[in-house]
Amino acid sequence: MGRKWNNIKEKKASKDANTSRVYSKFALEIYVVAKQGEPDPEANQALKFVLERAKTYNVPRNIIDRAIEKAKGGAEENYDELRYEGFGPSGSMIIVDALTNNVNRTASNVRAAFGKNGGNMGVSGSVSYMFDSTAVIGIEGKSEEEVLEILMEADVDARDILEEEETVIVYAEPDQFHAVQEAFKSAGISEFAVAELTMLPQNEVTLEADAQAQFEKLIDALEDLEDVQRVYHNVDLGE
Repeated sequence: MGRKWNNIKEKKASKDANTSRVYSKFALEIYVVAKQGEPDPEANQALKFVLERAKTYNVPRNIIDRAIEKAKGGAEENYDELRYEGFGPSGSMIIVDALTNNVNRTASNVRAAFGKNGGNMGVSGSVSYMFDSTAVIGIEGKSEEEVLEILMEADVDARDILEEEETVIVYAEPDQFHAVQEAFKSAGISEFAVAELTMLPQNEVTLEADAQAQFEKLIDALEDLEDVQRVYHNVDLGE
């Protein structure tokens, strides 16, 4: 499972390099979840989760506040949550999550990104069955044994706990996301290296150099789309 964390880190580092894109995607997600429920994170678990994620990406407070105020103001913009599945070079598998106010535009753009970069769209369920929805929470400054003790004292279950590059990673069921975080917070830990609900592949594939270059071009094209929020895949990107 360690390789999967490396892939998360690589994707996060790539997004960190394009902060304006990261911030705009978070602003939209915050607006949508705040509008769907209460604009107060203590009363809206979905909003609380997005804000925790935003913190790990260093999203400025003014962007967060502006998105929440927009939701409070009763803006009439409505967005649909969509998931697309498809295949990249050499049978690689990709899941694309989007938020859009124009379904036809988004479907067309995602299909075009696949088609122009060596991939093709699949039907719903053609890829997702090979992925597991997983909570991933990472902290620094603690050992694997200390983290295990914290979770045991809080009676919180985890699928796996791994220590990698001075970061301890907890993999848990999605419904344990907040329980894991609260266990850490009760132990005096408030900063997280990663706090994600993600789709992890059950098996990863390694591509030849040419196929990997094309695959990375496809992922970049998908992530550059305005309506696309997150992209998951099963390719081992290496160190």
